[in-house]
Amino acid sequence: MNFSKILHRFTVTPSLPKELAGLQRIAYNLWWCWEPDAIELFTRLDPELWRETRHNPVEMLGILQQTTLEMLKADEGFISHLAMVEDKLKEYLAAKTWYSKLHREDDGLRVAYFSMEFGLHESLPIYSGGLGILAGDHLKSASDLGLPLVGVGLLYRQGYFRQYLNIEGWQQEFYPENDFYNLPLHLERKADGTPLLLELDLAGNRVKIQIWRAQVGRIPLYLLDTNLEENSPDDRNITTRLYGGDQEMRIRQEILLSIGGVRALHLLGIEPHVCHMNEGHAAFLSLERTRLLMEERRLKFSEACEAVKAGTVFTTHTPVEAGIDHFPADLIDKYLGRYYRGLGLSREEFLSLGRQNARNPHEMFCMAVLALKLTGHANGVSQLHGEVSRKMWKNVWPDLPEEHLPLTSITNGVHNKTWLSREMARLLIRYLGTRWLEDPTDASVWRRVSRIPDGELWRTHKHGREHLVDYARKRLKEQLCQVGATAKEIAVADEVLDPDILTIGFARRFATYKRGTLLLHDVERLARIVNNSTRPVQIVFAGKAHPADHQGKELIRQIVQLSHQERFRHRIVFLEDYDMSVARHLVQGVDVWLNTPLRPLEASGTSGMKVAFNGGLNMSVLDGWWCEGYRGNNGWAIGKGEVYDDLEYQNEVESRAIYDLLEKEIVPLFYDRGSDGIPRGWIACMKASLQSLCPTFSTDRMVQQYSETFYFTAFEQWQMLNENNSTLAVDLARWKEKMHRLWHHVRIEQVEAEMSQDILAGSSIPLRAKIFVDEIPLDQLAVDAYYGVLDSRGAIIGGELVPLTPSAPDGAGAHYFSGQLDCRFCGRHGFMLRVMPKHPVLGPIYEPSLLLWG
Repeated sequence: MNFSKILHRFTVTPSLPKELAGLQRIAYNLWWCWEPDAIELFTRLDPELWRETRHNPVEMLGILQQTTLEMLKADEGFISHLAMVEDKLKEYLAAKTWYSKLHREDDGLRVAYFSMEFGLHESLPIYSGGLGILAGDHLKSASDLGLPLVGVGLLYRQGYFRQYLNIEGWQQEFYPENDFYNLPLHLERKADGTPLLLELDLAGNRVKIQIWRAQVGRIPLYLLDTNLEENSPDDRNITTRLYGGDQEMRIRQEILLSIGGVRALHLLGIEPHVCHMNEGHAAFLSLERTRLLMEERRLKFSEACEAVKAGTVFTTHTPVEAGIDHFPADLIDKYLGRYYRGLGLSREEFLSLGRQNARNPHEMFCMAVLALKLTGHANGVSQLHGEVSRKMWKNVWPDLPEEHLPLTSITNGVHNKTWLSREMARLLIRYLGTRWLEDPTDASVWRRVSRIPDGELWRTHKHGREHLVDYARKRLKEQLCQVGATAKEIAVADEVLDPDILTIGFARRFATYKRGTLLLHDVERLARIVNNSTRPVQIVFAGKAHPADHQGKELIRQIVQLSHQERFRHRIVFLEDYDMSVARHLVQGVDVWLNTPLRPLEASGTSGMKVAFNGGLNMSVLDGWWCEGYRGNNGWAIGKGEVYDDLEYQNEVESRAIYDLLEKEIVPLFYDRGSDGIPRGWIACMKASLQSLCPTFSTDRMVQQYSETFYFTAFEQWQMLNENNSTLAVDLARWKEKMHRLWHHVRIEQVEAEMSQDILAGSSIPLRAKIFVDEIPLDQLAVDAYYGVLDSRGAIIGGELVPLTPSAPDGAGAHYFSGQLDCRFCGRHGFMLRVMPKHPVLGPIYEPSLLLWG
């Protein structure tokens, strides 16, 4: 007899006595991961188990023995601690927030934030590095500020790889499975208890998707998962690994994140007005939102697209085009052919959306270009990166000068409550009060850092260094045991590093442009610095190289090999498997954070900001955020922002600059102590760093800036374009069509400027221009003089616009426009005329080919 095997599934959840039920409520809201009292509560349950579960309270509650739970139930101190944390969570969720104080709680705004990765905590390993950590910190600050926002991402079964090093120092990768039922996740279900599923067509395959929710304070984060038995093995693998697989896997993941993400929100009854793409991975979401509007309101693609653009924000994090996803046309056809035909677009029309030059058939389809063309609000992640991005993408807007491109910058920040050590937080509360916790952007509060006694600040920071040394020794011991080191080698791990000496930290992704071995450029000089008999230095390294990056792996091997040499054995340590836990210990314990990217390849960087909140000091190349953060008295700059054509020469110059800074400034300042053993000069530098960096480089400031610069504006524009069945969006699309039809008739016929060769500063130049406007109404034209100082090549730099107003008609179809230029600065100047269309409601509108320069 042939019996088919039927597997009956069920989920076992922790059985907690009612007195301890609050533990589960706290564990399932990731608010606990930035609340020190909650972390202490879970540590108290079982410190060793807490460490073994990678600080995962859900898994730990499932493992705890019933006898332990009975003991805890009878422990009055523990029960009172639990009640206090539960009350704190309830108060947090019910409190008035920055957003509610703006009286916006009833305005209906809903923001959806899409990211390929989210770094919330090491126990939820669905992140690889800076992009994910930033996304996690964004959600945490959105929660603290009370912003009506939801997150959308993918739930990876294996996430990013875990790292270990073999005895030679070569990086090895392994991919442990994430058990979603032992993570702080809720599976979204229908009223009847069955999982809520959606379907997505991927190249003719119907892929089923389930939705998990991670609660991040007030913010729900929805994570999509294709690992379902109904799917083929290939489709189940879509959510196996972050940044794993080939181009085909990447396009499937990005379609899932963006098109699947919008549909998941729709299924959950969430209709966002503003969608924020964290990098170009989610750019297809604009197409799906357009499709939904077309379907719902019977609009054409061009009409629906105008409404969607207004409500879309795009943040680019990449300063090199090679770091952006590009897809060949055949892959686009395979996965989106039916989709774009459904939007009423031809193949060429669709491919042109992802090309800087729409007429170049050889240009690959670029996700950042698609994002830029389908968004009304775009930014880089530091001032320098904004400039770099405008240079990178200027061909998307070929007729505009660089400084007028619609791509601004909002500098990154960090969620201070996540990254601040408990000791440092207590010290700040003691002398600054609690205002900095509620509003970390208030510079006047941070000025009170000057009141902290030098001795107390020094002792607090010293504790952080002691914790780091203790942690590094334990980690190193574990690393050596795993690779079968000798008992003698393992015993040495107890002696590495010294809690009393100057400690430098370097931890990041080991991409070659970050130059992880720049400090090793002159090994003999480095040996003299670290082994100085009276003023020694030690260095802690950490970081992963991408599995396919063999050059990055070689850099790690060089550092590990060096750390095995006798002269460096006690002074240089490489900590493997860099994650948020390792990062926290490092940023809370180092004295100096070293950052050595090739300028301008670091878009922003945030690890140095985390160090600053903990009283550490930065020594960095002037790149990314440090261009804005460096003040001269709050850390050190390596060089002055020079960029050389010869990389070897650049490495030579900047490595020498690092050694010079260490020998002549940093080491003497650290060891120059008074009779009480306190380095007053160093502490003055620490205080200057805290005062200047903390109010500016927090995600609270960053999310407020996104809200005020983009979200609120985008919401108003979305409402305006979508009211009355999208009347204004339809009008705008038709108006643009009309402008495209008439624009080739517009011409600048004459420009008159009353000026001599030399103009006195403070005087004005009257201007008059004769423009042939044909059938275009005068109130639908914006005529401006663009003027400014000329560079050596005769090009205007940093020009400004002066509007000209219609003054008189001149024959059939021609009009005069007039204005004046105010000459405020001396030097060689120039001006030119610019004519562009002006919508009666929305004002001047830039469209490629609808711009005339004269």
